[in-house]
Amino acid sequence: ISSLWLAALAPLLTPVHRLLCPSTRTLFSETGVWEKDYRTENRCRVEEWWHPRIMAQWQKDVLNPMGWDAFGLPAENAAIERGLDPEEWTKSNIQSMREQLDSLGLCFSWDREVSTCLPEYYKWTQYLFVKLFEAGLAYQKEAVVNWDPVDQTVLADEQVDENGRSWRSGALVEQKLLTQWFIKTTNYAKPLLDALADLPEWYGVKGMQANWIGDCTGCYFDFKLKVNGVETGETLSAYSSSPETVFGAAYLAILPSHRLVRGSSSVRPSLEKAFQPGRDSLTEVTARNLFTGHEVPLIISHKEAFDGYLDTVIGIPDCSEEDLSVARALNLRWTSVLKSDQDGTQTLINSDEFSGLSREEAFNSITQKAREQKVGGHLTSSKLRDWLISRQRYWGTPIPVVHCGSCGSVAVPEEELPVTLPKLPSVTGKGASPLEAAHDWVNCRCPRCKGPARRETDTMDTFVDSAWYYFRYTDPHNPHRPFDRHLADHWLPVDVYIGGKEHAVMHLYYARFLCHFCQDQSLVAHREPFRKLLVQGLIKGQTFKLADNGQYLKRGEIDFTGTHYLNLRTVTWEKMSKSKHNGLDPQEVVQQYGLIIILLSCNSTSKYPSLLCLCAFTTSADALPGVLRWQSRLWQLVTKLRGARQLGDVPNPARLKKKELAEAKKIWENKNYAIIEVTSHFTEDFLFNAAISRLMGLTNTLSSATVRVLQHSVEFEEGLASLVMMTAPMAPHLASELWAGLCQIKNPLSPLLLRGGDVLQQAWPTVDPEYLKVPDFVELSVLINNKACGTVTVPLQVSKDTERAQQLILESPLGRELLGERSIKRAILSPRAALINFLVDE
Repeated sequence: ISSLWLAALAPLLTPVHRLLCPSTRTLFSETGVWEKDYRTENRCRVEEWWHPRIMAQWQKDVLNPMGWDAFGLPAENAAIERGLDPEEWTKSNIQSMREQLDSLGLCFSWDREVSTCLPEYYKWTQYLFVKLFEAGLAYQKEAVVNWDPVDQTVLADEQVDENGRSWRSGALVEQKLLTQWFIKTTNYAKPLLDALADLPEWYGVKGMQANWIGDCTGCYFDFKLKVNGVETGETLSAYSSSPETVFGAAYLAILPSHRLVRGSSSVRPSLEKAFQPGRDSLTEVTARNLFTGHEVPLIISHKEAFDGYLDTVIGIPDCSEEDLSVARALNLRWTSVLKSDQDGTQTLINSDEFSGLSREEAFNSITQKAREQKVGGHLTSSKLRDWLISRQRYWGTPIPVVHCGSCGSVAVPEEELPVTLPKLPSVTGKGASPLEAAHDWVNCRCPRCKGPARRETDTMDTFVDSAWYYFRYTDPHNPHRPFDRHLADHWLPVDVYIGGKEHAVMHLYYARFLCHFCQDQSLVAHREPFRKLLVQGLIKGQTFKLADNGQYLKRGEIDFTGTHYLNLRTVTWEKMSKSKHNGLDPQEVVQQYGLIIILLSCNSTSKYPSLLCLCAFTTSADALPGVLRWQSRLWQLVTKLRGARQLGDVPNPARLKKKELAEAKKIWENKNYAIIEVTSHFTEDFLFNAAISRLMGLTNTLSSATVRVLQHSVEFEEGLASLVMMTAPMAPHLASELWAGLCQIKNPLSPLLLRGGDVLQQAWPTVDPEYLKVPDFVELSVLINNKACGTVTVPLQVSKDTERAQQLILESPLGRELLGERSIKRAILSPRAALINFLVDE
């Protein structure tokens, strides 16, 4: 299943043009006449002829869905810049991108296309949010958040770079206290961490996610707050790194920057009255632990920060000298809950039903029971925070909640979904949420009591949209549910997922979380969404920022000769992005170089085949000469074979002499070796540059064949047929024409050329069984100062041992003649081929 993020690589409204050719030449597939030379005109005609036919074949046999991550800041900002409606702008972009992707030869199953900005998609994004809300995993609270002053919106922690700047606008992020929606991903921290062990290697991403989550050795417990013994209605979650000792709590501590101190909470006056900067301040607020039932005082810590991102902790004197010191200094009372045994172990006391358990046993039992009672107990780390999803922008999925004066926050019922975005006369992208101005939309009725209510005006972070799209691909047109479980269980988990490391703690993390949640909701059978992950890296382009606020500028906005240029903070290369104005139109590159060259050049210079490499194409044309030569050599091989078969003699392998038979065997060996290597590169390590290198090696072997081997050997035919078939995935247009010419040679010897059908319809080449048999002896090629001098037959095991191989060669007639009287400086045994090279004094 293809990645949704491919959509971001073609964000341009450029019309699609055909590649202009100098003149039109004949094409074998059209006329039956084979052009001997491969020129620019041939290439143009090959692309024009085969492109629609390849697209048609692909749609019959391959499921490769495509979608558009279409909501969000980039589209909204771009529309605002142009004075357009975000919906119109986005839809026109999608249409243009579809045309570009088709013109680039990228074949997708468009019947499974999804777009996150369409109501038929985001209805189910809202449905999943409601499921999270009903499970107690979506909640609203005041929080100090990351505020982007340029984009005028909230950013998640993951969207702020190491320099404290927005990942989108580049602006220095500010801290602001706002009421926001969160998803309680911390409840899944431990399962998400543990499940990483069952996944294959993810190119460092597993380690990044494990580091992001942290060591899940503690948990939160829920408390109800009182002031002077009166319930306030305020709930507070506090963290303990030793939850097994929770019955020994002496106090709760919060930071001076806590929302209860700085926000609109009803307990704020009591806290402000007691607060003494620089000291641990005992307040009149108390907190009742919903698990233990015990009530403890709330203090404001003298610290500016706790471990990790914690802002509320449980003070337990039995576990910490620091907690003990605070409790004594404030003259607090607490209960000891640990008894040390003679063997050095500790047992719980004064802990209700958990008394008598070892600390390890109590840890498991207490956290499990807290989870069952839904008052905490989910193992997490001190460095992980819940997922902040509120965005104060227009172009996003509306949060399906209404706020009622009587009922509080109420989820919109499923039958009333989707909550669609209202049309607005204009969107500025500044200040409060634009949806606040849509009065007819905002004012509504409470679904529960039918009284007056107001819709939530924040929209969701776009990562919510993209956290589940892979499910929708399996059932994209279902109007009754987000996806049918039977279909999801059939297609998923995704076998190979192509993504970037920049999403290690964002998209990939959120997608894993939502898949875990969906399994708990019995929506799917599997827990992990993706099996194998390929990390393609980042595509970078030159970017320009203002030095004072980090704002990104378009290249056309800069006068490189004026003083304004001196006020720029120039970044040579950054990740290509619409918001950074540093992208490249792929269509321009295709028009300049042609599709076949683009595809092969991208693959020959990178590990993974995708449009990603194309964006940096014009900055380095190092791969062009080699790719052009290789295309011509492939064409020439078919030309040579067709010519050799026109000489009059009927092909007859029995006419080959000993030297020619040895040449044919070498072709056979190289063909089988190439099949093994290329198949592995295509299916295992995805090193497509290495695959092309191996195909070029087979091309070299075939190119050196003599005329009689071309005329009379089945090995040459099958070697060339395999070469063309293995080239097809990366250059299907060229391979299709080569195959057409190859299958019409005179008097073919190989059944491969008699099957019929285009190259993409052929079975993938397989290794001849005889090749897989382990030989007792091998012919070891001998080189002296890099020049071939002959071969020596040696046992297979000896061919892998430098010292033994050198000894046998020196004892052979060849060795005595050529090396007997010479001083050998070094012998180099090739690890990949049966070859040894002697470096000697001249």
